[in-house]
Amino acid sequence: MHPFILYAQEVNGDRERRMRQLAVLDEERRALRLTSPLPEPRPVRIRHAVALGLAVTSRVMASGVRRLDECVADDLGRSLAPTE
Repeated sequence: MHPFILYAQEVNGDRERRMRQLAVLDEERRALRLTSPLPEPRPVRIRHAVALGLAVTSRVMASGVRRLDECVADDLGRSLAPTE
C-alpha cells in the first residue's frame, strides 16, 4: 500500500474519533441543560428606569432645539428681509 493511503486512513480515523467525542459532549450538554434548573429572572426595573430617563431627556432636548431653531429662523428672516 502507498504511504499516502495509509496516512489518509489515519487522518480519517482521527476525524471520526473527534466527531464521536463531539457528539458525546453535545449529548452531555443537552442532558445538563435539561436537568439544570432555570436561572432566576433578573429584575428589569433598572433598565426600564434608565430607558424612561433617557426618553424624557431626549424629549426635553428636542423641545429646546425646536425653540432655538424658531428663534434662529426668526432672526435670520429679519436679517434677510429688505430694509425700508
